[in-house]
Amino acid sequence: MEKRILGKNGPELTVIGFGAWAIGGPWEWGWGKVDDSQSIRAIQSAIDNGINWIDTAAVYGFG
Repeated sequence: MEKRILGKNGPELTVIGFGAWAIGGPWEWGWGKVDDSQSIRAIQSAIDNGINWIDTAAVYGFG
């Protein structure tokens, strides 16, 4: 997995990240009902494939 340095001295991150919006659960702007076991498998798959950052913005399921 290709990686790049974030900024001048930042961490080395993969060029592909995992966006967690869809696993934030049901809420006003969310994706609806979420299967927790599928969400965990998706995160684990990302990690197993070398992805080293997960976008967990507070807006995803209200944090």
